[in-house]
Amino acid sequence: MPQRDKTKQLPIYQKAEQIFKLTEGLIQIIPKEDEFLQETTVRFMMEDAMTIPAKIAGAEAADLYDLRMENAAIIRKAARELYVQAGSLRYHGVDNVEYIDLLRKEIDEFRLLFIDWVASFDVWNYIKDDWGLFNPPGVNAHDKDPDDDIPFNPDDFFDFDPDADFDEDED
Repeated sequence: MPQRDKTKQLPIYQKAEQIFKLTEGLIQIIPKEDEFLQETTVRFMMEDAMTIPAKIAGAEAADLYDLRMENAAIIRKAARELYVQAGSLRYHGVDNVEYIDLLRKEIDEFRLLFIDWVASFDVWNYIKDDWGLFNPPGVNAHDKDPDDDIPFNPDDFFDFDPDADFDEDED
């Protein structure tokens, strides 16, 4: 099964898709004549709702702990902002509070799936993050990178002969 299909079967991805669809529905009840809400809240809500499933797919494809954690941080930020933006609609006169509450409930359920999903990341499959943000527990940005001890000669790897003549016209 292709990775894309595996990702789409994940409960967290399915919940992210539900959140996207609910967000699409919610923005339909925001008054079209309210230029401020249309230019800010609607735009930001859709951006955040689209970011969540895209970054889940990115994290699943990346597989490395540091890259997965980077995507997870972006997902968390987008979900939290979407939660706040949806709640703020109450103060802008959007009447259908049941719809707002439904979206926020789905984000709360997503958060629980997110916690388990992040806990499933393989802490042993990483490249040390020299910036120090996304290293697995016990790995510090100031630590010596264990990969530095691996001898690597690109000539051995690529079977490159620097003395060979190359004729650019040969095809």
